[in-house]
Parts: sequence; structure tokens; C-alpha cells
Amino acid sequence: MASTPKGPVGRPRAFDPDEALARAMLFFWEHGYEGASLAGLTEAMGISTTSLYTTFGNKEELFRKALERYDEGPTAYLPRALQEPTALGVATTLLAGTIRTTTRPAHPHGCLGVQGALVTGAASSSVRDLLAAWRNDGCNRLRERFQAAVDSGDLPSATDPGTLARYVSTLSFGIAVQAAGGVGRDELQAMADAALTSWPPF
Repeated sequence: MASTPKGPVGRPRAFDPDEALARAMLFFWEHGYEGASLAGLTEAMGISTTSLYTTFGNKEELFRKALERYDEGPTAYLPRALQEPTALGVATTLLAGTIRTTTRPAHPHGCLGVQGALVTGAASSSVRDLLAAWRNDGCNRLRERFQAAVDSGDLPSATDPGTLARYVSTLSFGIAVQAAGGVGRDELQAMADAALTSWPPF
């Protein structure tokens, strides 16, 4: 086990938990849950295994905290999109935010919620459930927003808010998968624009 660096009085050197968590988020984002080893995590975070367990709990608890950090930072565009005055504005802003976040040069490409889902084995079932709930929460928030758009007359009364929310969510996650595969920002934006040319799409 790696030893914790010592300060001048022989005590463990302090580290910034927020910075360490931000580094863990990026590591999970790049490698997924299963691909992120404890050795890799501690190296990326700049802390010892003991410090990881003491400060963040086990690997799964660390991942939960990293996903919360992801919500507060890289995917903060979702709550902003939901505040758009029209349903089309919601979808446009959401997809634009997805494209920006999943193609930033200084960050891993793709989406933590997608990359993190690349898990196997029974030990990871709770992580799969966590990520499924995370994705469903975003879709449910879209559904509620589109229902409000139907109620206000912004969307046709025949529109199914749940189906529309699932459609936009699928576009968003599809963009993330394409970005992880190396598709560029301009091409992704062209795809999003084409998908929203006819609105509502059904």
C-alpha cells in the first residue's frame, strides 16, 4: 500500500478533497467504472488508498460522489435548458450542451453516464442501477417540462411528453457515444440540427 506523504511535523500531508474528487470524476469519465482501478484512481487523485477510503469510502461510494460532481459541473446545462421558454428551446439547448461537454479538448470525450455504464459482473449491478436511475431522472425532468409545454399550448395537444422526452434523451446519449468515438463537434451539431428540423418530430 502506498504511504501517505508526510509534512514537516510527521503528519499526513493535507490534500484538497474537492480537487481529488474532480480528478476522480475525470478518471471515471475516461475509463468507466469497471475500468477504473483503485491504483489508477489513487494515482490520478494524488492520494493514498488509505486516504481514499477515509475521505470518500469505497470505490462505489467514490463513484456516486463523482457522478454528483458531474451533475453540478459538466452537465449543469440540463437545468438551464429546462428553463428555456419553449420546448424547442429546451431540446436545442440540451443538445448543444451535450455537444459542448462531450467534445471539450481538456476533458474526456463522451459522457460519464455512458462511459460509467460499461460495467460487468454482479458486483457492479448497483452501479448499473445507479446510472439507470440517473439517466431516467434526466428523462423524467424532460417529460415534466414537455408536459408543461403541452398544457400551455407550446406543443400540440396530441404530443406524448414521455415519448418526446425519450426521443430527446436518446439523441443526447447518442451524441455522447458518437463523441466518444471521435466524431467532431461540427458534425455532431449538424446531426442535432437535422434531428430538430421538424419539431415536434411526431
